[in-house]
Amino acid sequence: MRDLALFVLFIVIFLTGMFVLRIGLFNLSGKKLKTLLGKITNRPWKGFLAGVLFTGILQSSSAVMVMTVGLVSSGSIAFRQTIGIILGTNIGSTFTAEFMTFSLNSYIIPGVISGAVLWLLPSTLTRSLGTALIGISSIFAAMSGFKFLSSSLANYPFTKHLLAEMDRHLFIAILTGVIITAIIHSSSATIGITMSFLAGGDMALVTAIAIMLGSNVGTCITGWMASIGSGKEASLTAYAHIWLNFLGVLLFIPLIHYLGTFAQALTSSKDMQLAHASVLFNVITSLAVLPFSKQFASIVSRIHTRKKT
Repeated sequence: MRDLALFVLFIVIFLTGMFVLRIGLFNLSGKKLKTLLGKITNRPWKGFLAGVLFTGILQSSSAVMVMTVGLVSSGSIAFRQTIGIILGTNIGSTFTAEFMTFSLNSYIIPGVISGAVLWLLPSTLTRSLGTALIGISSIFAAMSGFKFLSSSLANYPFTKHLLAEMDRHLFIAILTGVIITAIIHSSSATIGITMSFLAGGDMALVTAIAIMLGSNVGTCITGWMASIGSGKEASLTAYAHIWLNFLGVLLFIPLIHYLGTFAQALTSSKDMQLAHASVLFNVITSLAVLPFSKQFASIVSRIHTRKKT
């Protein structure tokens, strides 16, 4: 019970760290990014590059999706302009997974102290940097906690059963990724937790990849919730996000083992294998759809636009 309580605490620390990091980064550039996003999305490839860049800067695809839904709702951009942005956010979100593979445990306490000192200074710039530094340190503290607890949690009867079922049935692993991400509203946290079990040898790589694929679908819940009551165009944006990720996962289900083999050929580090698999999945699916952005937007519009009778 103590281990479970600590695990929940580390999830809270991770999510809080992501939130604090996002605040710091948004204060540094968020308002300018939002204005820029509304200006440079007249072409799908421009929106795509903006989605990659802005998600990488803000370290949150959900934040960029909520921002995009808000711009569509206000009429600043049209639904068709958002397809490129959505594809870009899928790639930009992989930066966080790669970022989490670095071992920075020795810098956690100095990072928090340095962030606190910077936050006490009167400058907005230093306060924003301090906030971001505290957020980063919290994320790595939570990741360290996940890894510390993964072995003991893996011995719990329920966890043992779930891990065994996910290894036998990858659909259960995908569904687990969807549910966990939808509940905690963070695919990064889901991947971080998965990395801890993978690094501890308690989970097979293909199972971890399946969970990662599920997290890509589960993360759509945030954009969908933001679109509720925001108008037809905003709803179409959320539906496009869901369809893109759902179809991408559906396409890759038969290829999970091949994706795992390719990731293993790139590195011997297990957590990096998962991060690289995430990059490969999102890059391949996004680049495959980008040339057909207009056609895809038309299909989504037809599916979700009710005909008047």
